Amino acid sequence: CLIHFYKREMPGFSPKAVVIDGRGHMFGRLASIIAKLILNGQKVVVVRTEAINISGNFYRNKLKYLDFLKKRCNVLPTRGPFHFRAPGKIFWRCVRGMIPHKTERGKAALKRLQCFEGVPPPYDKKKKMVIPSALKVLR
Repeated sequence: CLIHFYKREMPGFSPKAVVIDGRGHMFGRLASIIAKLILNGQKVVVVRTEAINISGNFYRNKLKYLDFLKKRCNVLPTRGPFHFRAPGKIFWRCVRGMIPHKTERGKAALKRLQCFEGVPPPYDKKKKMVIPSALKVLR
């Protein structure tokens, strides 16, 4: 029956959101794993994004971000690109760069991702996961 074919879930993925604690994870490694998860249909919530680690020298990373802040539209800067300062938004944008966000599939995938600083009330009582391959301690 066609109705049952469309209602079937992907094997290995639950309809519930996976809550990932960002503390102690490497920025790019965590982003790439989450990008793959949301493209495959998994809902993902990342909490404590302010505690994600970025590898390399702090000063060099700061210069890179300041260089990114200079990039703007000369005609009308409110057109973009937009430079998010919040850690959750910075992480969200990093994940966006790893998926085809201009296609319908990519837009649907981005809707499955939520990023938060700290742990907001619905997720403070839920079990938080870690991704061992992205942890700084295990690298």
